[in-house]
Amino acid sequence: MTTETHRLDKYFGKLWRSRDFRTLWISLTITHFGGQVTFLALPLTAALMLNASPFEMGILTAFEALPYTLFGLFTGVLVDRSKKLPLIIMADVGRGLALLAVPIAAWFGWLSMPVLYVVGFLVGVGGIIGWAAYQVFMTERVGRQNLVEANSRIALADSSAQLIGPGLAGIFIHWLTAPFAILLDAIAFFTSAMMLKSIRAQPSDAPKIREKDATVWQDAKEGLHLIWSNPVLRSLAWGLAIWQFLKHMYFAIVILFAARDLALSPGTIGVVWMMGGVGFLIASFWVQHANRKFGVGRVMLGGLLSTGIAWLLIAWVSPGSWAALHLGIAIFVLDLGAMLFFINYLTLRQSVTPDHLLGRVTSTMIFLSIACAPLGSLAGGAMAELFGLRTTIGVSGVGGLVLCIVLARFSPLAAMRELPSHIPRVPPTVASSQELAAE
Repeated sequence: MTTETHRLDKYFGKLWRSRDFRTLWISLTITHFGGQVTFLALPLTAALMLNASPFEMGILTAFEALPYTLFGLFTGVLVDRSKKLPLIIMADVGRGLALLAVPIAAWFGWLSMPVLYVVGFLVGVGGIIGWAAYQVFMTERVGRQNLVEANSRIALADSSAQLIGPGLAGIFIHWLTAPFAILLDAIAFFTSAMMLKSIRAQPSDAPKIREKDATVWQDAKEGLHLIWSNPVLRSLAWGLAIWQFLKHMYFAIVILFAARDLALSPGTIGVVWMMGGVGFLIASFWVQHANRKFGVGRVMLGGLLSTGIAWLLIAWVSPGSWAALHLGIAIFVLDLGAMLFFINYLTLRQSVTPDHLLGRVTSTMIFLSIACAPLGSLAGGAMAELFGLRTTIGVSGVGGLVLCIVLARFSPLAAMRELPSHIPRVPPTVASSQELAAE
């Protein structure tokens, strides 16, 4: 091995030698950068161009999360019964086509809140299919022993997009206006799909479901059974469900809060959200050291605690010359904590799940954690109409603190020092399916 190879391994990790991983990583980075545009442009289109009310903003966010509630439980069955790469490519193309509807509708004067609702819903459908398939496909290609490194590199891509993307998004929104800036995200999805087509098939791509005569519901229940029988996954499922409810209360109205209550321009909002990228970046590099020093469970709980504190900090931001700085610090704390939690959460979920259940457990955990998210969005919009944007964000913060205390007391996370190094034994597929079918 050459000195240059050692140097590359030091800075980029051994996974960088894999062409498949490099392609996956670059394609995901491109879509993450494009996603930063839509993250700001879609709610700003509603808030500034269509003069949406807080409740309409809640409805928009609810439509974006609704596919996870409607289809999440069965998406994993689709993933495990299919080759993953074609699903990822189709999801990218589908989301690109859906996003094209916004600039087209704006060009012809058809833009309205119902158009944004439909686009948000379709992008959510592509998101749940594409992300579940992507996680399983990545696990198959890099191997379980490389999951922490792979997820850290994915977090690095996300943090880079968070660091640079919002600023660029603010510039494009100012230059093109919000609806036409979304065109850039559509192009990003089309570019990603073209890149992924270059990945060659391997035997590991074969569908993982072993019972040809099992029904879709039986296959879905097998994923539920593993989650229910694993104390860590079970506690994470209900904890994440509550956290996502609180997050979507906040997420539904935060852009409206920044634009109206704090009177920040789209460009300033983009710069403020770049602070989240700094938090993501620090977390992606620091998480493995933090795990060794404090233990995986404490790092995850500390990450959740930070999100609750951050929501309270955001609720306390006042209009004025320092508003952007105060909001930026709070966004930094929020994304730092969220990334410390989710890098470990993704690795933990992948580590304890057998290969033939990866798709079902991935999508089922997504379903269980986000099923109540649309209700959170609607609750956030309705509460903001009654009590104001600031109060609603503060309620999310108090809820986040209480949730962290409950998880520390009643879940196995506080005692977890290391990520599992083996896959726990589970009943054979045939036996478990027969058992679940009888219930």
